[in-house]
Amino acid sequence: MKEFYINNDGIRLHAKLDRPDNTSKGPLCILIHGFTGHMEEEHIIAAQKAMNDAGVSVLRVEMYGHGKSDGTFKEHTLYKWVTNALATVAYAKELDFVTDLYMCGHSQGGLLTMIIAGMCADDLRAILPLSPAWMIPENAREGIVLGNPFDPEHIPDKLASESWEISGDYIRTAQTIHVEDSISRYKGKVFIVHGDGDLTVPYSYAEKAATLYNDAVLVPIHGADHCFTGHLDELAYSIKEFLLKL
Repeated sequence: MKEFYINNDGIRLHAKLDRPDNTSKGPLCILIHGFTGHMEEEHIIAAQKAMNDAGVSVLRVEMYGHGKSDGTFKEHTLYKWVTNALATVAYAKELDFVTDLYMCGHSQGGLLTMIIAGMCADDLRAILPLSPAWMIPENAREGIVLGNPFDPEHIPDKLASESWEISGDYIRTAQTIHVEDSISRYKGKVFIVHGDGDLTVPYSYAEKAATLYNDAVLVPIHGADHCFTGHLDELAYSIKEFLLKL
């Protein structure tokens, strides 16, 4: 494992690179956590190990305001995450051992993966959204973020729950994003894994995404919650099997 920082216009993004073989060329997957998350969460590690077991190198990166990366959580926005991810893709493309590039993200990281796939369609051979929270922009336009209501016509300076606080800029930027546009731009392979017991992001969003993509497979994890608690083996198995067949 190699630990380092990726520079994004002066913002340091904490990264770890795990390779199954430190000498051979092969595919690499960029792996992104979700809202309030970080790269050491159990479901992120389970995904990373499954990818390594399939012969895929993994570049875990923490986005703005999360983990050990620069920035504060309150000031993070989807726009900042998009620029972070674009810098990460550019970094990965310069690695001399990479033959194919994939991207995987959980929750808000899954939303980010869907957005970046539309922007970098020629660079990403496959994407793996896990419990993708792609309802966030739609909900922001309707006046709710992760169960917390507000007036969408008069955006507050901040929005808070018991465990987090975001600025009004998070809402403003989210309202401008239309994920269907990103979906329509990506023609590569899409592998969606989602628990049908997810109370944070309804499973129906995974079903809708699977129908909109050009080449998508949806794997339901029966009874699993948003982070696949108690179902990490099933998550890992599904990811490994998909990658082995690519």
